[in-house]
Amino acid sequence: MNKRESRLIVVSAPSGVGKSTVCGRLRALHDDVAVSISYTTRDLRGGERDGVHYHFVDDARFDAMIASNSFLEWAPVHARRYGTGRQDCESLLAEGKDVLFDIDVQGGAQIKAQREDAMLVFLVPPTVSEWVRRLRDRGTDAEDVIALRLRNAIAEMEQGKTYEYLLINDDLAAVVRELDELRQAEQPRKRKTSGSMKHLEELLAKARLELT
Repeated sequence: MNKRESRLIVVSAPSGVGKSTVCGRLRALHDDVAVSISYTTRDLRGGERDGVHYHFVDDARFDAMIASNSFLEWAPVHARRYGTGRQDCESLLAEGKDVLFDIDVQGGAQIKAQREDAMLVFLVPPTVSEWVRRLRDRGTDAEDVIALRLRNAIAEMEQGKTYEYLLINDDLAAVVRELDELRQAEQPRKRKTSGSMKHLEELLAKARLELT
């Protein structure tokens, strides 16, 4: 049996659902899962190393990379810009590694537009009440901030409908295992996932009620 081809795997989720934790755990468990080092126009901070934490470039270089279609995705963040290098990802794929992206739905859409074979995975909470509880348990956000996150989450979940695979993050070990099985499947489209469009629609309806 031939080894499957390496994949670009995009994982997105509303704030507080835990995508960074899930992605970090998957990477820690498997050395054939990699991330590309992003390019940024922001200044290097204490303890950071160029080429290790980010590729630090000036605006002219970033503009040139946009013009030459050198990014799979890029976005402005707080008056600075961040982008994922196309060639960097191709090199990791050529090494036999899956390339994992912990990004928002806008970045996921950009990658899918350029690489149709990219796998788009959207994480959702088991329930809206559990998701809001997790946000409150952080103890870092005021109620008005939580309400804002909820409104933003509704928009993100609407765009999550365009994702191919929906996973419920109810148990960390279980969802990491499900994501790993999905990325290694020869025919992932034939796999039934824990999440569904019906579950996503129910979450959207309850999230809207939470705001009223």
